[in-house]
Amino acid sequence: MRLPDIDDPDLPLSELFFHWPDAATPFLERRMLCPGCPIAPFHTIIEAVEEYDLEETDFREEVRRAAGLLPAEERSATVDGSG
Repeated sequence: MRLPDIDDPDLPLSELFFHWPDAATPFLERRMLCPGCPIAPFHTIIEAVEEYDLEETDFREEVRRAAGLLPAEERSATVDGSG
């Protein structure tokens, strides 16, 4: 089974938490109610950051790190050999 793309803007939060349980950490640290919320299958990170007035790019990087994935800039540096 192939993992979804964690950077997919349409990825539901429930799928994010299912595939990367540690990705819930940045949400919980901010006392966001998204993990375990019955609306999580219908909301995305975009909607969560809007609701909680957070900066999307920074929050996505925190979620990626919590999930054990490289941030976007480190991924591209590894791919192009400059890192």
